[in-house]
Amino acid sequence: MKTKLRLIVLSIIGITVTCWVIWYTSPLDLIQLNPEDVQKISIFDGNTGTSLHLTKDEDITYIINNLNAVKLKRGKISLGYLGYSFKTTIYLNNGKKAAGWNNFIINPKNTIRKDPFFYEVVEGSIDYQYINRLIQEARAQD
Repeated sequence: MKTKLRLIVLSIIGITVTCWVIWYTSPLDLIQLNPEDVQKISIFDGNTGTSLHLTKDEDITYIINNLNAVKLKRGKISLGYLGYSFKTTIYLNNGKKAAGWNNFIINPKNTIRKDPFFYEVVEGSIDYQYINRLIQEARAQD
């Protein structure tokens, strides 16, 4: 009886660990949104304090299409880390934040932070320079 119980417990632990490893290592989409469904993208530059609210269709389409092409893999735990480059929030046409990846941080061009994890870009690339240029233009207007 004890051996049977041990076998059951070990099987449950093995299945749980296997499922966790598959979940943790599986690539995932950054976002999957239709640009026409997005009303606004808000970006806050943590380096300069500049806040940007993108509402032009061309900027929204470019950024959403760029982010749609990005695949990520989970990295280390992000809880407790402070500071960031671009805190990005996506709002839909109904005024609400997009579900799921509605609020995330773009650190360098190949790292995303969405607590509780850092994510590394494994496919595609975030056009960090495009966003940085928009931030610089917003700073110049202030």
